[in-house]
Amino acid sequence: MNLRATRLEASPDDRRAFVTGHTALGRSALVPGIKLYLASEITPLWRASEEFLKIHNVAPPFWAFAWPGSEALARYVTEDPSLVTGKRVLDFAAGCGLAGIACALAGAATVDAAEIDPVACAAIRLNAEANDCRLSAIEGDIVGQPCRWDVILCGDVCYEVPMTRHILPWLRACASSATVIIADPARAYVPREGIAAIARFEVPTSLDLEDSTSRTVTLSRLLPEAA
Repeated sequence: MNLRATRLEASPDDRRAFVTGHTALGRSALVPGIKLYLASEITPLWRASEEFLKIHNVAPPFWAFAWPGSEALARYVTEDPSLVTGKRVLDFAAGCGLAGIACALAGAATVDAAEIDPVACAAIRLNAEANDCRLSAIEGDIVGQPCRWDVILCGDVCYEVPMTRHILPWLRACASSATVIIADPARAYVPREGIAAIARFEVPTSLDLEDSTSRTVTLSRLLPEAA
């Protein structure tokens, strides 16, 4: 028997229903004008996701939380919309899509929010609808694609060695033609060279997700490889 062939696939409606059924409409901590479907009780959601994973091959629900990096990026864009106004923006590893939504509300010409998790993409679309803004949720790994954006925002992407090694060369290549900004809430694997700090924010966090009640998030521009 081919077990892969017998595994059920979640439909787009299933994913939307899962998001709305296990979250509540809340607000960004640093940009309270932005509404998001967020987990209000972490344990029941993770248990539900584990069960859903067995049936539908769904990843853990990172999309159900406004992570510190995305909060800082959203606030930065809101304070200085000129970064993205009229430009093509990528919210890379977008999670709930908070940074991308902030860009859309700030007048970006186009916003792509990329996520490998199809349920995250469903959450991003729902969050965009909740804020009456337009963006495209791109499902899948876009690393290696030609850069077609003017600005790339990376919320919290350097938390593991394999992830960092996978994405960093591509992001540096993109930095030769685009503004690439990485938000670092003091993760271990953010590059220490070829990067220029541009802003810092103190972001409130939950002890369910982090080891403190707040995180200092540094926003840095990633520099291209030296010629």
